[in-house]
Amino acid sequence: MSIRALDPHLINQIAAGEVVERPASVVKELLENSIDAGATQIEVLVESGGVACIEIRDNGVGIPKEQLKLAVTPHATSKIGSLEDLECVASLGFRGEALASIASVSRFRLRSKTSDQAEGFEIVGSEGVWSNVQPTAQRNGTTLEVRDLFFNTPARRKFLKTEKTEFGHIDEILRRMALAHVAVQFQLSHNHRVVRHFPKAQTSDQVLARIGQVMGQEFLDQSIEVGAHRDGISLSGWIGHPTFNRSQADLQYFFVNGRLVRDRLVAHAIRQAYRDVLFHGRHPAFVLHLTIDPAAVDVNVHPQKTEVRFRDSGRVHDAVFGLLHQQLANTNPTADRSMHFAQQSNTTANESTSGYLNLNVERLVQEAATTAHRGGGDSFEYLQRSDVIVDGAGVSSGIRHQTNDDSCPALGYARAQIHGVFIVSENARGLVLVDMHAAHERIVYEDMKRRWREDRVSAQNLLVPQRITVPAAHVAILETHNEALERLGFELTQAGPNEVLVRAMPSLLSQNACTVLVERVLAELCEVGHSQLVDEALDHLLATMACYGSVRANRRLTIEEMNSLLRSMEVTERSDQCNHGRPTWVQLDMATLDRLFMRGQ
Repeated sequence: MSIRALDPHLINQIAAGEVVERPASVVKELLENSIDAGATQIEVLVESGGVACIEIRDNGVGIPKEQLKLAVTPHATSKIGSLEDLECVASLGFRGEALASIASVSRFRLRSKTSDQAEGFEIVGSEGVWSNVQPTAQRNGTTLEVRDLFFNTPARRKFLKTEKTEFGHIDEILRRMALAHVAVQFQLSHNHRVVRHFPKAQTSDQVLARIGQVMGQEFLDQSIEVGAHRDGISLSGWIGHPTFNRSQADLQYFFVNGRLVRDRLVAHAIRQAYRDVLFHGRHPAFVLHLTIDPAAVDVNVHPQKTEVRFRDSGRVHDAVFGLLHQQLANTNPTADRSMHFAQQSNTTANESTSGYLNLNVERLVQEAATTAHRGGGDSFEYLQRSDVIVDGAGVSSGIRHQTNDDSCPALGYARAQIHGVFIVSENARGLVLVDMHAAHERIVYEDMKRRWREDRVSAQNLLVPQRITVPAAHVAILETHNEALERLGFELTQAGPNEVLVRAMPSLLSQNACTVLVERVLAELCEVGHSQLVDEALDHLLATMACYGSVRANRRLTIEEMNSLLRSMEVTERSDQCNHGRPTWVQLDMATLDRLFMRGQ
């Protein structure tokens, strides 16, 4: 066929194929327009999963009468006017194709009224044919009505799922919007029945209530509030405690300047932050808002605007990882949000293990390896010292501590040991059970990491340099990332267009893993600008050593030893969970104990 210009209606239908995947896509686009219009109240009415009808009412600024026809014209928008505007998009919508695309595959009605107009006006259209603008009853704001979606494209309609499934997608869009814009009131109705109602949230308590509505009260009870700023990037929101994890990534919401995005770089940073506190194969839950200069992020990389591209991806990755990693380091008993005990001001995290462990990394490495070779054993000598310190004063098993005042430590005082596995402790709230092996494992691990990081990664020259074949792009980054590679303990040189020569690698790591590790490090450097794989490999090795170097089950402890372990847990980073992500302690308050024994009922 000869080249010819496409019909405008066909152009809109092609655009609709990118923008309008299903009814939920329509809801998303129209909600973004309402929010951009300054709406504080939005109502969504849906019939038959959105296929029969989608109606969205808002109280935004409205569209003037003379601009109604222009609003449904392809690529007509009030949000950008130049290339400079496109490079600094601050609104949710900006392309101007949504209304025209939606109208090309539905029966469309647009009603609107501005505050300075005496009456509202409407325009009705379908398949590119539009009526004249007519007066209509309309409050201040805009109402958009989309009926018979895909009525003229039966092939598209055939691929839609059941009514329940399609409505589930719409419901998820409302949940996302409710999390992203807490100052906006949302209401969702399906088949003339109100399903969701999110009141406007202005106070901190109202915001928490909104989070609980969407994420569930259990998430709210087991989440950590995040709020920090680094390198021009602000990160705020809530992250689930490591022990509150999911079998799937269904409670993960990440917003960039109010826009929900799925970004591999951000996902990698969050995954790395949770690396050694999350149980294997589980997923964290979070609601995070990243605020950044709009000029530093390109939102025009995906038709549905679900992906973004950061101008400086490495800076964003470092900020997200660093801020979350720092927050998760505080997951210990004294940082628990539901407990209000006075922390000891004269104790720091760095002093936590030195007060009783006094580890020597080289000796521990050697002895842990020997223990592993023997197939087990007890290395509790790292915990036990002749001058055991508890709360700054020596104690004996005959001393009974008071636990009914605010001076009581978070984990209280040890009372007994069960089957050589669990420590029973009493604190101001009630009863505490501690898995002594899991707790000591984390304490030893964090101390080993701290001591090893202080010495940094030492390199070991290979007797015979190894030649590795990698993609040309990975060879090209050797020069720009040479300093970073040296800090990681690698000495790499180019040996050809697709070959790298490994002359040195981190001394603690096995040469058998050299090839795979170098390939992965180069790939990560190429993708996100830096690599944490060496730290990850070292942490895995140290975690294994810590496991063998920790107190074993069936080891009988004295009261002094148990209290020493509890005090150290309270000041050790991440001590709420062991190296494998299992919880190290649980609290049973007096109300729970009363319920168990039906007291007061």
